[in-house]
Amino acid sequence: MKMAWLRSKKPPWIWFSPLLIYSFAFIAGQAAIIRQFEWHTLDWRTKLRTHFQPPPDPRIAVVIFDNDTETRIEPWPVDRKWHAAMVQVLALAKVSVVSWDVILDSNRSPEGDSQLAAMAAAASSAGTRVITAAVSSEDQSDVAPGREGPTKPLPKVEGDITKLLGEEHAIVPFSELRQSSWYGFADVPPGPDGMRREIPLVVRIGRQVYPSLSLQTLLVYFGVKVDDVFVRLGDAIYFPVAGGMRRVPISDEGKYTLNYRYDHVGSPTDFPLFSYGELLIGLTGHFQGEKSDGPPPPDLKGKIIFIGQQVTGKADVGPTPLSSLTPLVLIHANLVNNVLVSDFARPASPWLVWPFIIGLGYIGVWIGLRRSLIAITLFAFAGVLCIVLVASWAWIAGSISVPLVMPMIGFAGIQFVVIGQRMLTERRGSEQVKRMFSSYLSPDLLKKLLHEKGVMAVGGERKPVTILFSDLRDFTSWSEKTKEDVLIPQLNEYLAGMVACIHANGGTLHKFIGDAVMAVWGDLISEGPAVDATKACRAALAMKEHLGQLNAQWASDGRETLQMGIGLNHGNVIVGNIGSPARMEFTVIGDPVNLASRLEGLTKEYKAAIIIG
Repeated sequence: MKMAWLRSKKPPWIWFSPLLIYSFAFIAGQAAIIRQFEWHTLDWRTKLRTHFQPPPDPRIAVVIFDNDTETRIEPWPVDRKWHAAMVQVLALAKVSVVSWDVILDSNRSPEGDSQLAAMAAAASSAGTRVITAAVSSEDQSDVAPGREGPTKPLPKVEGDITKLLGEEHAIVPFSELRQSSWYGFADVPPGPDGMRREIPLVVRIGRQVYPSLSLQTLLVYFGVKVDDVFVRLGDAIYFPVAGGMRRVPISDEGKYTLNYRYDHVGSPTDFPLFSYGELLIGLTGHFQGEKSDGPPPPDLKGKIIFIGQQVTGKADVGPTPLSSLTPLVLIHANLVNNVLVSDFARPASPWLVWPFIIGLGYIGVWIGLRRSLIAITLFAFAGVLCIVLVASWAWIAGSISVPLVMPMIGFAGIQFVVIGQRMLTERRGSEQVKRMFSSYLSPDLLKKLLHEKGVMAVGGERKPVTILFSDLRDFTSWSEKTKEDVLIPQLNEYLAGMVACIHANGGTLHKFIGDAVMAVWGDLISEGPAVDATKACRAALAMKEHLGQLNAQWASDGRETLQMGIGLNHGNVIVGNIGSPARMEFTVIGDPVNLASRLEGLTKEYKAAIIIG
C-alpha cells in the first residue's frame, strides 16, 4: 500500500551504511586472500587487453633454444662453442645487445668457454654488447661479484637495502666471460600463487646492490655508467638517457610491478620469436654466402636480443598472467619493453576511485528508498557492470590498475543492506495493512488482498460496489433501561455474529456506528458487480437468520430479544483512505452510500427486515 508512513520512514542509519560498508571492504581488502583475488582479476583484464594493445617496441626480439634446436644441434645444455657462434652471427647482424637469460657459470669445456669469452670481447669491440645471467645464492662462493670486468655494484642507493631480495653470495658467469661482458641478476621469484608479477630490479649480494638482468640490459643498451644511476628505494631508479632522465618506479623492496603484455609469441602483436637453431644456421649460411631457397634472414640491426630456453623436461618456464607455461626470458623482454616505451603499470588514485564508488553506493541507497525492488535489482546489475567496465577500460587504455574486488565487495554489501531494508520495510507495511484490515476482512479475503497484484494502491478511486447498512430497532430505549454489564456483552455478541456473516460472504466491514453496521462488497476485492451484489444479499439473509438464533438463545436465558433492519444498495462510489494526517480511515463515499443508509431507515416505516435498492 502506498501510504504516507511508507514514504516518510527512511531510517537515518541507511545514509551512513555506504561509508561503514566501504570501510569494512577496505580493511578486508588488506587480507592476503583478497589481494590475491584482486591480482587474478587484473590477470583477467590483462588477457582481455591483448585484443586491443599495440605491438611491442620493434627494438626487441626473442630467441628460444627449443626442442627443434636440440634436434639440429645437441641436447641442452650445449657446448658453449654454439653460444660463441650465436654471438658471432648476431654481431655480424649488427645487433645492439645480446642478453642471455642463461647461467654460464663455472668452466664446462675449456675450448668452448674460451671461444665464447673471446667472441663476447670481439662482439663488444664491434658494437654488440653481451650480457649474461647471474643469481643470488646461499652457498659459499669463491667469486665475489663486481671484482673483475665491466659489471660493478650500484654505488648510489638510498633506502634500507636489507629489504632487497638477495643473499650473501652469488653464482656468476665464469671468469673469462666476466672480463669480456656484463652480467645481471636473473632472480625472478614467484609470488604466493606462483605468478611473477613483481620483479626485482636490484638485488643485494652481501652489502652491495647489483642491477637485475633487465636493468643491466637497459643500462648497457643506453650506454649508462653505474655511477650515473641513482636508486631511491620506495620511489624509482633514475638514469640519464639522451639528455633526459629516465625514471623506473620501484617499491621499497626494489621490486617493479610488471606491466605484462606480450606472451603468445608468433602473433603479429607479440615479440618476434626465433628458434635458436634455425636462426644460427640461417645467419651462418647467409654470412658465408650460401644460397637459400627460404626467406631472407631477419633484419636484426640495432635490436636487443633476449635468449632463453624452452626444452621439454628442462624448460625454464613458469606461469604468467597470459599463460601457464611461459619462457621466463619473456618476463625480462616485457620489462625492458615497458621501460623503452614508458608503459608502466600505475595504481589508480584513491582520490578518484573512492569518491566514485562511494557516490555509486549513495545512488544505490537513494534508489533503494524510492523505487521498486525491480529498479533496485537492475541498478545493482548496472553498478557491477559499471565498475567492471571502468576498471577494464582504465587498464586497457592507460595501464591504470583500478581495484575491482574491494569496490565490488562494498557495492554488493550496500545492495544487500538496501534490499534487505526495503524488504523489511515492505514487510512492515504488509503487517500494518494486515493489522489495519484484519478487523474489516475475513482471513481468506485478507490473504488474497495482500497477494493479489494491484490491490494495494487504495489511495482513492471510483468503483461499483454494494453497500449494506444494518441497525437495531429501539436500541436507544433498550440501552437506557439495561445495565452495562448486560448491555455490553449482549451487544458484542450481536455484532460479532453480524461480522461473521459479512466475512463469511466476502464482505468488508467498514465501521460500527453505535449499534449500526456498515459493510461493502467490491471495494477491495471484486468478482464483478453481479457476484458482489449476490454475496451482499446472502450476507443480509444470513444476518437475519443468525439474529433469529441469537434471539432464541437470549429468550431462553431471560434476556431481551432484538430486532434489526438492513438496507442494501449498489452504485459507483469513491473508495480510499479518507481523513486527516493524524487519523485516516478506509471507507467509501458517495450518493449510493447515503441511499443505502436511507433504505435501512425505511425498514421501520415498511416494517420489513431487508430493503434492497
